[in-house]
Amino acid sequence: MASIDKIRSGLIDKILSINNKDFLVALDNIISSSDEENKSVGLTAEQREMLEMSEADIKNGRLISQEAMDKRNLEWLKGL
Repeated sequence: MASIDKIRSGLIDKILSINNKDFLVALDNIISSSDEENKSVGLTAEQREMLEMSEADIKNGRLISQEAMDKRNLEWLKGL
């Protein structure tokens, strides 16, 4: 597997050879949007609490299969 520096250098070489402005603008947009997606998202206290509760449920085996959840949902919908 190629190292990060080798991949980066290869990409730079390829970008330098591109003369199509529209292509370069599109590539710039892709790279810029990728940077925004990698930023961490701040969570509210409530969101952190819900995640902690979910982790506790998993740790303590309080789980339900998707099939069982679907069945529960159908039963609930029939009762409406």
